[in-house]
Amino acid sequence: MNPHDDDATPARPMESIKVENLLINFTTEFHRIWDNKGSRSKPGGFWRPTPAPDLLPGFFPLGDLAVSGHDNINHRRVVAVVCEGEPPSAGANQGKALSKPADFEQVWKDTGSGAKTDCSIWRPIPPDGYVALGLVCADGLDKPSLNSVRCVREDLVVAASIDTMIWSDKGSRAKQDFSVWSVLPPVATAGVIHFAPGTFVGVNSYSKPVTHVAAYALRMRISLKAEPTPAPPSLTGYEPPTAPQPATVTQTARLPWFTIKDPDLNAFEQFRTSPYYLLQRKEQYVLIGYGHNTSSAGQTFRWTDEVKNAESLETFSRLTSVEVGVEWSSRLPEFSISLPPTFPVKFSAKLGNSFSPVDSQNSRLVGPLAAHVVTIVAKKRIVAVYRTQFDYQLLRSNGTQVASEGSYSDYDKLHLSEYPPEQ
Repeated sequence: MNPHDDDATPARPMESIKVENLLINFTTEFHRIWDNKGSRSKPGGFWRPTPAPDLLPGFFPLGDLAVSGHDNINHRRVVAVVCEGEPPSAGANQGKALSKPADFEQVWKDTGSGAKTDCSIWRPIPPDGYVALGLVCADGLDKPSLNSVRCVREDLVVAASIDTMIWSDKGSRAKQDFSVWSVLPPVATAGVIHFAPGTFVGVNSYSKPVTHVAAYALRMRISLKAEPTPAPPSLTGYEPPTAPQPATVTQTARLPWFTIKDPDLNAFEQFRTSPYYLLQRKEQYVLIGYGHNTSSAGQTFRWTDEVKNAESLETFSRLTSVEVGVEWSSRLPEFSISLPPTFPVKFSAKLGNSFSPVDSQNSRLVGPLAAHVVTIVAKKRIVAVYRTQFDYQLLRSNGTQVASEGSYSDYDKLHLSEYPPEQ
């Protein structure tokens, strides 16, 4: 599939991310506001997200997009757009998720740059309780329309840091220096995703700013569905243990497309065909060994269990990017519009602690290559020892599996069953 081919996939509305009464979606449609043709500075320009009204009615940009170069970016970039949604409950009183700016403050104008047309950059001034998530470009020196952008309620965002320079007017001989920078979301806490909407911030210098009043990222909780864990196996007689029950799904996390590296789809194919992915954790009890002590004295039994946790989970993470025990993120420089990147949205994500069977301080869920289990079995008893195995499976929106499963076995919590049971 060619991600630049408009006819490759039929146009259809994509399911929105709902965060309380905020709806978040994405667009690849843009309108060029201004570029610096005629100026002596390196090529650059500003584009406004323009979500198609038939696909995303009522959606607004959070700010304009800054790019290096003069090429057409339509269907080659992805940015977030937002819409007011229904409150999560009848008694919700947080207020509207979005607001028009109260006004605009001019940040820069290109007077003296030599560009063929005039340009000015403006910061939306949010009303109380709201924040602006980027700057807005005007083709000319007049203020932009208040309907060109929306501000977001401050409890729905998180402060972000300044990342890489996108473009500067250096060499243009404009009366004011100006550089524009991308935004990097902070490291996510357990159960949360932070992601940058794709907007920019700008300053009147060529030095990287430490902070910026419009540097924010959106945040959302990871949707998680929990199911009962399987019942531990139990011996009911002196017969050898029966075959183990198949693995059952106990946790399902719903992850947005931009947090996943799909080895069979590029980022724009993901955006169009699989707006979300399901990460499932399955559990099962796996028999390590059993021993029947027919003697009249206690007897020691030993078993060795070989498991390749490190290889399995490392392969799963490498192919999908998903980390089970720690945070994972995209940390990319500004990308070329001619070659779609793996992650077009900068984000940081971390699964909840309940999703990981071990302490999240571990940098990688690796287990031993060989576990040695020793137990003393009382006289006239049979004992079976089991380990709990966790299998991680990633599914696309259509139910097809991404890559192979990753597995981890918990040797800290072995299950022992004996018959007859100890009184």
